[in-house]
Amino acid sequence: MKQEQGRVAVVTGGGGDIGGVTCAKLAEDGWTVVVTDLDLTRAREVAAGITASGDLAEADELDVGDPAQITDLVTRTGERFGRLDALVCAAGVEPPQNLADLDVEAWALTLDVNLRGPALLARAALPWWTRQRSGALVNIASRTWLGGGHPAYAASKAGLVGLTRSLALELAPIGVTVNAVAPSFVRTRFARQRGDESVLDAYAERVRAATPMGELVRPEDVANAVAFLASARAARVTGEVLHVCAGSQLPLFVS
Repeated sequence: MKQEQGRVAVVTGGGGDIGGVTCAKLAEDGWTVVVTDLDLTRAREVAAGITASGDLAEADELDVGDPAQITDLVTRTGERFGRLDALVCAAGVEPPQNLADLDVEAWALTLDVNLRGPALLARAALPWWTRQRSGALVNIASRTWLGGGHPAYAASKAGLVGLTRSLALELAPIGVTVNAVAPSFVRTRFARQRGDESVLDAYAERVRAATPMGELVRPEDVANAVAFLASARAARVTGEVLHVCAGSQLPLFVS
């Protein structure tokens, strides 16, 4: 039997590159995965790939910016399976705008999806976790919480780290772990918001050259970190931020 057999996980942003690989990794470990995304077609494609491999997954549509949809999705999932063991918050938006160009609507959307969404998902899951006396929340943050990046995105991810630590303390008495994974730049479809392929190539090379390990982070690296933090192996790990950055989070010393 697989190590996480019988446990149920909801993954937001499951149709994305990081979210999709994370769904596949969780399913491989034995989870029943509910793949959610604003793009239901993409969510269905990810779920179909998982089931074709003999693992368990379903697809559902979710706009993380819509509080009513969040409540409905979590309630529907809990009632369908009789339990809810993990939430993985991988949905995100990043308006490629510096301060001079930032508009109020883009700022609000970024905070709604990247910060308010995980909080509301956790609130919706709380009755199930309280009943079970267990659960796991894994938030996908970003190395930008340490500084840098577009301001709305960086602010939302710094807030997400704060939320992670706050909820870790609040939910610890009922056996719920709350952690974050903070990757550096990962080359995905999401990252292409930065510009065309030539712009992305140049940016990726700058990131690689500035990374102590000399490598870019892959979606699989993030998925492995998420799978560990969601698993029973991390039952006593909470309030942590796991940097998956190939060393780029380290202070550099030039000798």
